[in-house]
Amino acid sequence: MKVAKFGGSSLASAAQIKRVFDIVRSDSKRKFIVVSAPGKRSSADTKVTDRLISYYQAYQKNNLSEIKIQQDWIIARYQNIYEDLGLTSKILEEITANIKNLTDLALDSPFTYDAFLAAGENNNAKLIADYFTANGLPSRYVHPADAGIRVSSDPGNARLLSGAYEQIKYLNELDETLIIPGFFGMTLDDEVCTFSRGGSDITGSIIAAGVKAELYENFTDVNGIYSAHPGIIKNPTPIAELTYREMRELAYAGFSVLHDEALVPAYRAHVPLVIKNTNNPEHPGTRIVVQRQTKGKPVVGIASSSEFSSLYLSKYLMNREVGFGRKVLSVLENLGVRFEHMPTGIDDMSIIIRSRYLTQPVAKAVIANLTESLHPDELYIERDFSIITLVGEDMKEHVGVTARASAALSEAGISIAMLSQGSSEVSVMFVVKSKDEEKALQAIYPVFFE
Repeated sequence: MKVAKFGGSSLASAAQIKRVFDIVRSDSKRKFIVVSAPGKRSSADTKVTDRLISYYQAYQKNNLSEIKIQQDWIIARYQNIYEDLGLTSKILEEITANIKNLTDLALDSPFTYDAFLAAGENNNAKLIADYFTANGLPSRYVHPADAGIRVSSDPGNARLLSGAYEQIKYLNELDETLIIPGFFGMTLDDEVCTFSRGGSDITGSIIAAGVKAELYENFTDVNGIYSAHPGIIKNPTPIAELTYREMRELAYAGFSVLHDEALVPAYRAHVPLVIKNTNNPEHPGTRIVVQRQTKGKPVVGIASSSEFSSLYLSKYLMNREVGFGRKVLSVLENLGVRFEHMPTGIDDMSIIIRSRYLTQPVAKAVIANLTESLHPDELYIERDFSIITLVGEDMKEHVGVTARASAALSEAGISIAMLSQGSSEVSVMFVVKSKDEEKALQAIYPVFFE
């Protein structure tokens, strides 16, 4: 059996849902269908999830007129799809009631915001199951609680509870095509709790692992994954096959096709994953496996990501102070600051942090606390960095990958602020100033792909 997940752009309209129906019906193995909320129909459109956020904000402020505007827009969006699909059932009444009843939830509950967000996926799953059944493909809407997706009580960052896979496995015993809303699970107290944004990918991966699927198909609006961002590199090379480790590195480093956390359940269950295009389903897409068969190129993809800052700290004989690094990280931990990379020297270290975690008050507190506890010779924060990441499991078998990339940056007149290579030798990271990000990617790409 296969698990197929369809993203928001694949379900944005009745025409797209009809296309999804044809894809599902064309392969009887596609039994488990995970769906997102309706996405944008055009670049000027709004996602249903974004409107649900506005709806929640209006409810927070008790702005009755704005609440009515958001309710009407969301309900109208589902009504348009319902009518364009030619449905005549009472499912629209159920969806309408669900959207309006969100304002009955307690504002002081930490789960209310998640319940608002999850309404997009949940109601879309009901609508799609109704349409599939009406058109000759018996389908059943399955709420995450009934699917066994029990999660931690961590709003916005839910984690699947141990033992949940045993409950999910029973889905194999159901006969119909199962339509499951993505993005959220249920706590043991029956509270709605969402995964991080983009978490429908996570739901699909969890279901694939739980039912021990032979394949997890992730349908989106592109033919697969490319070796670099098509908006920066003209006609980048498509990638036919990746390992899970490579995809995880690329997703983390800036490739937005797949949610990086989605890889974990499928990877652990050894379920292969394929990225496919809803609008071009015959295209083979990009296959993600534990161990790929294709060999040769040292680099499979180059990703870039911006909005990083560097916390630089220097102290003579730093390496002789026991616990120096621990004290630095303890300061960050106490202030709730996550770090990404930490290149070090004998007497200095640079800690790469996403800029959004270093607001001005937090940055001042970091500097003050480190100064008081460590008395460094030099300490400052520098902003506006980007990271260029080269990824490939075969890099360790090729000499000179880092040298070739460094030479390309040098020839382009781009200064490397920092360089770091993971111990697994799956990725090499170059830190450059943000103004040079696109130029750096364009300089490195032809060295490995042209």
